[in-house]
Amino acid sequence: MNERQGNQGSWTLLTGHGHVLVEIARNPTARIRYIAAAAGVTERTAQSIVADLEAAGYLTRERAGRRTVYTVNANQPFRHQSQDGHLVGPFLALLATEAGADADPPASGKSRTAPAGTDPLPPRGRHRPVAGNAP
Repeated sequence: MNERQGNQGSWTLLTGHGHVLVEIARNPTARIRYIAAAAGVTERTAQSIVADLEAAGYLTRERAGRRTVYTVNANQPFRHQSQDGHLVGPFLALLATEAGADADPPASGKSRTAPAGTDPLPPRGRHRPVAGNAP
């Protein structure tokens, strides 16, 4: 337990579904392994959540070679009746940005895409760069 949690317990304001959706909005090309780690869930749980979000229309998946690229539907409404009439887009625009960054929502209603060729995960030990090919 860290200082911020104190005696308040270990719950968080967002559910696993919320954390996964925010992580996908941050990096639409992220691997399930990264999404799971960032959301604090197992890879299997992250896969299940992504399937739930896709079935509910919050995101779509498309294969790009060996990778999966996610597109978030920012025009999808929240599911709970107390947020009736509110869309997830402004919420994601706020939480999917880095702290202190401007939170301009994407004009297309879809999530921002990560810069081409970026990978949020460091290379594993067995995939070390070959001499001369390192960035």
